[in-house]
Amino acid sequence: MSKPSTVVFDIGNVLLRWDPRNLYRTIFDDEAEMEWFLENVCTHDWNVEQDRGRDWDEAVALLVKDHPKHEPHIRAFHDRWSETVSGVFEDHVALLLRLREAGVPNYCITNFSGPKFVLAKERFPFLAGFDGVIVSGDERLLKPDPAIYRLLLDRYGLVAGNCVFIDDSKPNVEAARDVGMQAIHCVEDTDLAGELRRHGFPV
Repeated sequence: MSKPSTVVFDIGNVLLRWDPRNLYRTIFDDEAEMEWFLENVCTHDWNVEQDRGRDWDEAVALLVKDHPKHEPHIRAFHDRWSETVSGVFEDHVALLLRLREAGVPNYCITNFSGPKFVLAKERFPFLAGFDGVIVSGDERLLKPDPAIYRLLLDRYGLVAGNCVFIDDSKPNVEAARDVGMQAIHCVEDTDLAGELRRHGFPV
């Protein structure tokens, strides 16, 4: 396996701590009621469509039509979206900044609503420092579709084998490997610094 020269990051739950429960625990007093709401109203599948590029006002209107008694809670997902992000993974952000200081090319591919990514960049300025960014909502492509990885490679003139991709989702990691990238599955107990050093990066 060749030594990679470029690092490609995922954002949610690699760099940013994202979970709708961060917001909804401030709204619901009962944990079971909150979980029912997230499983049946503002579901994962509903939110993914905003990551695919669906307009937020349209998305909210669709749910309000089907669940009118939950309208305030539905609107909160859009209006108070920033509260779904509780902060950053400090160690991972520090690694990203060390890579930049060392002159390592760094990019990101993220399943993220375009407008919400703009908000995230305002709150977390390090997100504006990548050499290139692929945001699913802007491209109307979602990981693990191979096309979104190829888009990064084609747009920025990158060679797949020279890139190591970092993501918390195993299917996303496997898809990156399928297009020829090296990849790190970054979960809670992953020693990301050690993994990057193993790939030859100066962290």
